[in-house]
Amino acid sequence: MSSANQSSVSEFLLLWLSRQPQQQQQLLFGLFLSMYLASVLGNLLIILAISTDSRLHTPMYFFLSNLSFVDVCFSSTTVSKMLANHILGSQSISFPGCLTQVYFFIVFAVMDNLLLSVMSYDRFVAVCHPLHYTTKMTFQLCALLVTGPWVTANLDALLHTLMIARLSFCADNRIPHFFCDVAPLLKLSCSDTHINEMLILTVGGLIMITPLVCILVSYICITCAVLRIPSTKGKWKAFSTCGSHLAVVSLFYGTIIAVYYNPSSSHSAEKDTAATVMYTVVTPMLNPFIYSLRNKDMKGALRKIIVRKTGSM
Repeated sequence: MSSANQSSVSEFLLLWLSRQPQQQQQLLFGLFLSMYLASVLGNLLIILAISTDSRLHTPMYFFLSNLSFVDVCFSSTTVSKMLANHILGSQSISFPGCLTQVYFFIVFAVMDNLLLSVMSYDRFVAVCHPLHYTTKMTFQLCALLVTGPWVTANLDALLHTLMIARLSFCADNRIPHFFCDVAPLLKLSCSDTHINEMLILTVGGLIMITPLVCILVSYICITCAVLRIPSTKGKWKAFSTCGSHLAVVSLFYGTIIAVYYNPSSSHSAEKDTAATVMYTVVTPMLNPFIYSLRNKDMKGALRKIIVRKTGSM
């Protein structure tokens, strides 16, 4: 049976913003627009600073620039459609458009997840094997550590998107969310979604849990290595370097686990949306501040860009 015959729904309605009181709609629109612009501008500034400052051409900043690029795309995938719909006075997204949004949402969510794991490995090598850092973290390895996640993310997204495309969607096409997320779509389907849910728990769980375990093991090793440093100043410097990364990891994984790995009976549209906003909008917005405000090299590079721009005026 073709997908056209399976689904009688040609479009979905993204109703989260329109369900809010009129005054709150304008407030939420302004809040989302502000966070989106802050996220895009902040992450683009990080990419620009890293690309223009030769001192930042190191593995750590190479991974950070990739994370910033992914965060720009992540926010754009979810928030931009909602903002455009509000401006145009529309709530709709086409069926192919919804599947496309699901695909890229999964790609960038998985990329965020895997890059955080790669960055924890980089910090592990830097703290636990500082003398061998330059020989271990070669350009070839760094390229492989970024290419591998891109391939994995696209294969995972393709799997879940194709599994959603085979479902039937009958009468109800109202999504109480601000973008096409997997969980609300499965609730709307009039087909058996057992296989989809099993794939989320197994394949999706493996892709989420494996990097998280790698991060935890890396930071256990880092903590043990730092505690062996005799000077208090040295300990503080090492923990300060890793603290930013740990803050982002905690926020990202905490909210994702709350949305996708709790029993479906405990889910509510409001709770899921609030948690999703945290890792799709708030975390990408905070990353530039977390990674730059406590980093002297990054602050220096950003200062150079600002001075160069103001001087050329």
